[in-house]
Amino acid sequence: MIIKKSPAEIEAMKEAGRVSAKVLREVGAAVRPGVSTLELDELAEMLIRAEGGIPAFKGYGGFPGSICASVNEQVMHGIPSASVVLQEGDIISIDTGAIVDGWVGDNAWTYAVGKISPEKQRLLDVTERCMWAGLEAARPGNYLGDVGHAIQSLAEAAGFGVVRDYVGHGIGRDMHEDPNVPNFGRKHTGVHLEPGMVLAIEPMINLGTYKTRQMSDGWLVSTRDGRPSAHFEKTVAITEDGPVILTTEEGHRRPV
Repeated sequence: MIIKKSPAEIEAMKEAGRVSAKVLREVGAAVRPGVSTLELDELAEMLIRAEGGIPAFKGYGGFPGSICASVNEQVMHGIPSASVVLQEGDIISIDTGAIVDGWVGDNAWTYAVGKISPEKQRLLDVTERCMWAGLEAARPGNYLGDVGHAIQSLAEAAGFGVVRDYVGHGIGRDMHEDPNVPNFGRKHTGVHLEPGMVLAIEPMINLGTYKTRQMSDGWLVSTRDGRPSAHFEKTVAITEDGPVILTTEEGHRRPV
């Protein structure tokens, strides 16, 4: 069941979105060679709590971290660890969120660690563009298939694989609500988008095949072929006036 939010509830969600965005930005600024993913996780939790929030990921389904930290070929759900130390040339997807006043904000970004290869940079650039295209399509009168098509067409035109096994989602008082939001699809198909829907749109794009594999810890997902993956995500509300990004900060805003 899709839980639509009132304008007042969407307004209330903005604080969870602001905290989530600020934390992601500040943790991203700490990414550099020699830093462990556990150090980034500890920083995220400290920042979330300092802003009056609760880490949305910590304890969710038993997940131990406040961020998911996924490096290179790791697509998502990487558990932060002192033994995972970032190296020059890596890329890292950081996915995090905060709960404020019972509302959840969820966002992700993929960062370069020092100087990265041109093919990795192109993957990051295209995946970010895919996210913005998906957000732009999140308008009343469109369909979920329009969101997925916008993402898929850009990614596949660049020769990249669009992950099928994991998708975006509705969000509100629970981190994962209906509907599922695939990053692939056909125009004018699927759920009709209406004002009040709030979605986490999160393209996961691979340099090679779209196929993935679940790792032995039960959380980490990696690409099947071992080639790099990128992941970008924002929480967006569908309103009468179009998409309103909730995981954003004043002074760090990029319009859709």
